[in-house]
Amino acid sequence: MRFKDWGRNNATYFACFAAGVLIAVSFLHLVPESLAKTADGPVLLLAGYLAIYMLNRLFSSKVCDRLGNPSFSIGLIPMLGIGFHSFIDGTVYSIAFSVSPYTGALTALGMVLHEFPEGIVTYILLLKGGFRETTAFWLAFLAAAVTTPVGALSSYAWVGAQDETVLGDLLALSAGALIYVGASHLLPMAEREPRRYSYLLVGAGVATAIGIVFTKG
Repeated sequence: MRFKDWGRNNATYFACFAAGVLIAVSFLHLVPESLAKTADGPVLLLAGYLAIYMLNRLFSSKVCDRLGNPSFSIGLIPMLGIGFHSFIDGTVYSIAFSVSPYTGALTALGMVLHEFPEGIVTYILLLKGGFRETTAFWLAFLAAAVTTPVGALSSYAWVGAQDETVLGDLLALSAGALIYVGASHLLPMAEREPRRYSYLLVGAGVATAIGIVFTKG
């Protein structure tokens, strides 16, 4: 069986795993860190959540219909949320490297553990949404791999002069976006296509996220 067919047949399991990862990472890492940096965290969390919700409605009712496949939003919305989060991650990593190379190296280890599974999950979800195999690969690569170094390189020159509150604002927006992707987008999609042991995959995603947070800490 080709990898694409295997991916489509198991996309529900990947969605459950991704939901567990994104929800846990948001609540265990992004939300606490953003609230520690900015007093506007709760408002921006809500803003990030609602922004991705509106994007979901826009892609579902307008863009994806015009592209001839309304199911495209299944992959596009997680891709946008993960891409934005990865871009913010790049800013965080540039801060770590500005502290010391050792701190940056430890943070980079967390980046590898964090971004690689996100890229796989994004690729599978894009396939499930009806994208061609090559298109899904490049979109997933862009969202999970390219955005992080772009965020790091674009922020490194000015990161030392920025108020920490700005980063907290962006982290709060990112957390709100990923909470929507995990809890309101992926989990309901998985529940519409129930599979045996799917709940175990959610738990595995949560456990993986705990490991990621521990590694990054």
